[in-house]
Amino acid sequence: MELWLVILIAAISAVVAGVICFILGGLHRKKVAESAIGSATKEANRIVSEAMTQAEAKKKEAILEAKDEIHKQRSETERELRERRNEVQRQERRIIQKEENLDKKSENLEKKDETLNRKIKEVEDKLVEVESLKKSQFDMLEKISGYTKEQAKEFLLKNLEDELVHEKSVKIMEYQQKAKDEAESMAREIIATAIQRCAADHTAEATVSVVTLPNDEMKGRIIGREGRNVRTLETIAGVDLIIDDTPEAITISSFDPVRREVARVTLEKLISDGRIHPARIEEMYEKARREVDATIKQAGEHALIDSGVNGIHPELVKLLGKLKYRTSYGQNVLNHSLEVSYIAGLMAAELGADVKLAKRAGLLHDIGKALDHEMDGSHVELGVEYAKKYRENEGVLHAIKAHHGDVEAKTLVACLVQAADAVSAARPGARRENVQNYIKRLEKLESIASSFDGVDRTFAIQAGREIRIMVKPEVISDEKMVLVARDIVKKIEDELEYPGQIKVNLIRESRFSDYAK
Repeated sequence: MELWLVILIAAISAVVAGVICFILGGLHRKKVAESAIGSATKEANRIVSEAMTQAEAKKKEAILEAKDEIHKQRSETERELRERRNEVQRQERRIIQKEENLDKKSENLEKKDETLNRKIKEVEDKLVEVESLKKSQFDMLEKISGYTKEQAKEFLLKNLEDELVHEKSVKIMEYQQKAKDEAESMAREIIATAIQRCAADHTAEATVSVVTLPNDEMKGRIIGREGRNVRTLETIAGVDLIIDDTPEAITISSFDPVRREVARVTLEKLISDGRIHPARIEEMYEKARREVDATIKQAGEHALIDSGVNGIHPELVKLLGKLKYRTSYGQNVLNHSLEVSYIAGLMAAELGADVKLAKRAGLLHDIGKALDHEMDGSHVELGVEYAKKYRENEGVLHAIKAHHGDVEAKTLVACLVQAADAVSAARPGARRENVQNYIKRLEKLESIASSFDGVDRTFAIQAGREIRIMVKPEVISDEKMVLVARDIVKKIEDELEYPGQIKVNLIRESRFSDYAK
């Protein structure tokens, strides 16, 4: 047999064998798969059967639990219903009891209402009876007293008014005495302490300056040929030279104290130099004016140092220095201002007030007196204007404005400056007063006191510091004396100007005389 045939047969055999093996393998796998499917089906049926069994068990268990919960909720609900039913029953019983109580109270109120109406009727009947009795009593009283109702009312009101006047006077006297006992002691202690701690000179200033000459021949040289030297000096300095028979003295007179001082210094320099002619007079006048300006500045600065006040505007310092040459009733105004500053500061320290502000206000209170010779207006108005111009604080402005009582003092510092000014001006030797003005003031004081009804005689004593008033006892009673004294004091304060204070004494005296025969 040929080789290719053998190979072909072998190949065919191999193919057939492979097909047979494939077929046999498929049949085997089929059997295996069918066997596995059968097993899975059984397992699935078993699992489903078990699941159904478990589900049925769970169902029964859930039903049992639900029944238990329903039973429990029903029991709880029934218990709550029983409790609420019991509470409602208790409330019903309480309401029934309240209704019963209200019924009882209503019955009692009805009884009381009936009783009250009966009593009201009885009271009305008695009121009518009382009114009738009252009218008959009034008629009887009018017959007995001889007064009508209106007359009796007027009589009672008059008696009541007299009693009220008496009570008012007694109360005023009590309160006045109490206030005096407390305030006078404290004020006396404070003022006495302040005065004791402040030493001041007596007044020694005048409104004219006297220049001493080495000899009477110097008068002729000062007058000059046909009086040209005197006229030149008077014209330049603005003063009057009084050259009289007074030996070795020339008097300089001027309303302006600074001009008078410049003229005095000029005249002393001319006398010392010996060369007296118009050109020399002008030269010496300029030197004297510069010296006086420097002195004024120094005086103002020294015043600030002495009083312990600082921060004042330089222009106000110059005005303070000018006060060195200004006098008031013979009292040097700069010394007076320093004295007021000291006293106000001491009193402020005693009272616990602002010491620096009190000293500052006391030092500047009369600053306007450095201007009243040059400008129109009172020294109070000028002082306030210039202090405000140079930015002084409101406390100082108010103290300047109120220190003479032109306005009411509304601050403690203003009251202290008022008191210190009065103390400085009223102390013995502080001021001189014109005799005519003094007499007029005393006459005015007596006339004010005499203008009141019931005043018999008046006597101004103690240099016008006290007035004694004799009253008519049949017109003014003891109770009314305190009221009359207050009215007199008020009128004196309103109409009279005076330093310090005036004591008003009322004297009521009753006398009766008889003769033995």
